[in-house]
Amino acid sequence: MRSAILLLSIGAFFSGAGLRICDALIPRLARDFAITPGTAGRVVLTFAIAYGLSQLAFGPLGDRYGKARMVTVALFGCAIGAAACALAPGFNALTGLRMVWGLAAAGVMPLSMAWIGDAVPYEQRQGMLARLLMGTLTGMMAGQLAGGLFADSTLGWRGAFAMLAVGYGATAVLLLLRLRHIGMNAAPRSGSVGFVAQLSTVLREPWALRVLAAVFAEGVLLLGPMAYLPAYLHQRYGLTLSAASGLVALYAVGGLVYAMAARHIVQRWGERRMVLAGGIVMGLAWLALYLSPLFWLAGPAALFLGFGTYLYHNTLQTNATQMAPTARGTAVAMFAFCFFFGQAMGVSWAGWAFDQFGAAPLLLIPAVGLPLAGWWFAREMRKRGVS
Repeated sequence: MRSAILLLSIGAFFSGAGLRICDALIPRLARDFAITPGTAGRVVLTFAIAYGLSQLAFGPLGDRYGKARMVTVALFGCAIGAAACALAPGFNALTGLRMVWGLAAAGVMPLSMAWIGDAVPYEQRQGMLARLLMGTLTGMMAGQLAGGLFADSTLGWRGAFAMLAVGYGATAVLLLLRLRHIGMNAAPRSGSVGFVAQLSTVLREPWALRVLAAVFAEGVLLLGPMAYLPAYLHQRYGLTLSAASGLVALYAVGGLVYAMAARHIVQRWGERRMVLAGGIVMGLAWLALYLSPLFWLAGPAALFLGFGTYLYHNTLQTNATQMAPTARGTAVAMFAFCFFFGQAMGVSWAGWAFDQFGAAPLLLIPAVGLPLAGWWFAREMRKRGVS
C-alpha cells in the first residue's frame, strides 16, 4: 500500500505542478505574444475545459481496465502534451496543445483517488487521501515557483513545459514498472458496463448531486480567480513574477499543514465543521488579499487560503469516493469534471473581470461566495446526519 500510494503521489506531484505552472507564466505569455493577461489566461481555460470533459472517458475506462493502468497511460499522454507545448510555434497552437495536455491529465488525480477508494476502508480513507494530497500540493507549490522562475528567465514558458515533460515521462516509466504489484491491491472490474449506465448510477443519488454542486462552486469561486493572483500581485505591488509566484505558492504550504494534521482535525472537528470552517477561512483570506497595503501579507493570506481550501475540498473528495461504490471511477471522474468545468467558468469570468474592472471583483466575489458555499454544504451534511 505504501509503495502504491508513493508512486501515485509522485504522479500527483507532477499533476499539481502542471495545473499551476501557467499562473505565473500568464504575464510572460502576454508579453511574448503581445496580448492581454485575460487573453493569455486561455492556456489555463483550455486545459481546464479539456480536463473536465476527458473525465467522462477516463472514469469508465478506469472502472473497466484498471485505475492504476489508466493513470500510467495518462502520465505518458501528459509527457507528450507538455513536450508539444514546449515546441508550440504560436499562441493559438499553444492553447490547442494545452487542450491535448488537459485531455491526458484528466486521468491522473481522479483515478488515483478512486484507486484509494477501492483499496482503503472509508474510516481510513481521509488520511490516505491526505497523503495523495501532499503530493499534489507540493507539486502545486513547485509549479507556482517554477512558473515564476521560468517567467523571469530566458528559457521562459518553453523551458517550463519541457521540464514537466521530463518529469511526467520518468514517473510514467516508474509506474509502468510497478503496475503489476499495484494492480494486485485493486483489480479492474470484470465484465462491461455501459457509460450511460455508470453515469446514471451516480446521478440517481441525490447526495451525489449535492457533492457535485459544492465542488463546482469551489471551481468557479476559487480556482478561476487564483489563476490571476500572480498577475495581480505583479501589477499592484510591482513584484517580479518569481516573487509574486513565491508568495502565492504558500497556498500549497497551507494545504500541507492541513494534510499533516488531517487525521486529528477529522477526529476533533468532524466533516461538517471542517466544511463550514473551510469556507469562512477561504473568504477571509481573499478579503485580506484585497485589503492588505503590504505585499508580504499576501504570503500569510495565501497560506490560510490553502489551509481553508483543503478543510473544504478534502471533505468533498472523501465523500466523492463513496458517492457510488459500484461505479467509483465514474463517480470520482464526475467529481473532477464538475471541479474543472467550474474552474473553466471561473477563469473565463475572472479574466474578463480583471481586464475590465481590475482586482475588486477578482478578490471580493470569492470572499463572499466561498463562505456561502461552505455554509450551504455544511447545512446539507447536517440534514444527512453527518457530525
